[in-house]
Amino acid sequence: MNDPVTYDVQDGVAVITINNPPVNALGPGVSEGLQKAIQQVNETAVIIAAVLIGGGKTFIAGADIKQLTRMASGAVGHGPGLSPLLTSIEDTPKPVVCAIHGTALGGGLEIAMSCHYRVAATTAKVGQPEVKIGIIPGAEGTQRLPRLVGIAPAAIMCATGRMVTAQEGLKLGVLDAITKDDLLTEAVRFAREKADTGEPPRKTRELSKKLKLDDNARESLAGLRQSIAKRARDLQAPGKAIEAVELAATLSFREGCRKEAEIFDTCLKSEEANGLMHVFFSERAAAKVPDLPAEAAPRVIQSAAVIGAGTMGGGITMSYVNAGIPVVLKEINQAALEKGMATIKRNYASAVKRGKLLEGEMEKRLNRIKPTTAYGDIGEADIVVEAVFENLDLKKQIFGEIDTAAKPEAILASNTSTLNIDQIAAATKRPEQVIGNHFFSPANIMKLLEVVRSSKTSPEVIATSMALAKKLGKVGVIVGNCFGFVGNRMFSPYTNEAQFLVEEGASVAQVDQTLYEFGWAMGPLAVLDLAGNDVGWRIHQEVKHSIPESNRQPLMTDILYQEKRWGQKTGKGWYRYEEGNRQGLVDAEFEAQIRAEADREGIAQREISPDEILERTIYALINEGARILEEGFATRSSDIDVIYIYGYGFPAFRGGPMHYGDRIGLKKVYGRICEFEKEQGSWWKPAPLLKLLAEANQTFAEYDRR
Repeated sequence: MNDPVTYDVQDGVAVITINNPPVNALGPGVSEGLQKAIQQVNETAVIIAAVLIGGGKTFIAGADIKQLTRMASGAVGHGPGLSPLLTSIEDTPKPVVCAIHGTALGGGLEIAMSCHYRVAATTAKVGQPEVKIGIIPGAEGTQRLPRLVGIAPAAIMCATGRMVTAQEGLKLGVLDAITKDDLLTEAVRFAREKADTGEPPRKTRELSKKLKLDDNARESLAGLRQSIAKRARDLQAPGKAIEAVELAATLSFREGCRKEAEIFDTCLKSEEANGLMHVFFSERAAAKVPDLPAEAAPRVIQSAAVIGAGTMGGGITMSYVNAGIPVVLKEINQAALEKGMATIKRNYASAVKRGKLLEGEMEKRLNRIKPTTAYGDIGEADIVVEAVFENLDLKKQIFGEIDTAAKPEAILASNTSTLNIDQIAAATKRPEQVIGNHFFSPANIMKLLEVVRSSKTSPEVIATSMALAKKLGKVGVIVGNCFGFVGNRMFSPYTNEAQFLVEEGASVAQVDQTLYEFGWAMGPLAVLDLAGNDVGWRIHQEVKHSIPESNRQPLMTDILYQEKRWGQKTGKGWYRYEEGNRQGLVDAEFEAQIRAEADREGIAQREISPDEILERTIYALINEGARILEEGFATRSSDIDVIYIYGYGFPAFRGGPMHYGDRIGLKKVYGRICEFEKEQGSWWKPAPLLKLLAEANQTFAEYDRR
């Protein structure tokens, strides 16, 4: 193997280069190599300064997270971490300049801050994103950063994980210079200039000018805490990061570092860190399709067409044009087309108003859309995405029309959320080029893309969809072709249980509040109102034709549809809604109607505990996920977790439903499901895979590694 750290000399300046591809993570050998190089700088009299730089496309993108997971599990000890290396760099009597290109993140920025000076390319970004995996900066980052940028700016960076540009970094003080020219040349020049002054190098840990905890700083921290409480209501790491940064103003550097280490250790051992690190690895695993041939190269998608300008079609169109891909947007008539374009313009205008988008950029994106009512205009598109009404016969008709109009090599994708891709593909003469691209609403915002392959989808088309997902800023997950695929197939038993619980005596608000407090973005019944109970009813009609009826169906599905209690769109559903307010209000009359229907069906009313609500809803997800996994419609249990976090709002800090099952123990989950089967009925029959793993005292994670 090549040495992860190399040492060279340019005109008296040591150039220390980190070569640990792909992102120069602080894995085994890197710290040791840096320590050895710094020692060589100190021991070589002719060396007047040093430059630390990353090889490849970036500086250091962070720590080795696999090592962090081993530390959290106790498989390896903590040891002193990076602290001895950082002290060695900072105590070097010769100027050490860090040259940053790409990113300096987490441990990478902590190493950069231990250098005496920092020079960056104008395209570089720096940050402390540790909170995104449930921890805080653990290598003195919460103590050095505020000495460079101030208490409030450091707290914001550490608590939000936000990266800052080189220009902002220079303004804040975390960088000393930025350059458009050759980075190494400029860094060596900068180092020589500092050495020529003869002045002792500046040590970050000795800076104190910006460590002011005045009224302005306290007000900023209070506002940050309030913002964090709303945005990250279930997470402890952001608040702990603020706490650690604040200590820099009141404690000595060494005492602050000691407290930082204690807080870091607490966070590292938390369920939050365990779950978020699982998500980190799961997202990367989802990008890999194990049975995809190496020669299946993705095509370049330079243009697209979207059929349907409704809610989903408009959002999909925005996803493409946001990524720089022009779109032909087709609708059946001019009125529908104008309505769809008006919605797109309104969404962009809102982003401009909120400062999320420049007005000029809005115009550029709108200019990438060509509205049309003619199929003849889609003939040059590399991919055609169908986004019409969720009805199999309609979609088959549309695909027959697309097949005739699209160029022979075009990929044909359906945004269906439940329907059979093989049957849709059969309506064309090119089934090998048909695939499901299931976006989630709102499509321009939600990160998930379920990539649904049929029995005939070509490997090249699969590879293209996965690569395209990344280009669109989505997390692509490959799934198999069953009714509802992975996400919606699991969502049905989850929402059914929520409705059964209400039929048995729980209130609508009690069910939703319990799941919200568990960490979901919204409770299941509020989600049904948001999506539209008319949509749920139509899917239910498709279910009746696609899979056998279970021996119990929710009582209110038909009633909600017939009474036009379709949710937010009609002002009433499981909740009632006042005009201009999307927050659901308890509807006492509807709750009474539920009780009357339950009484008519002979369903006894009783008190239901929050624990039962959690178990019946979450375990329903886990049980159905186990079936999907065993049947091969999901490649890995971790793929299911990714789908539920990015597509359905499952709390990320719990790692997803399958990981959550592993954490509480599959033996416990299986035992409780067996009890539910006896109490509730055969729809609670345990999945064979769940039974197998529970009896073997194994986990879904172990099943993934088989």
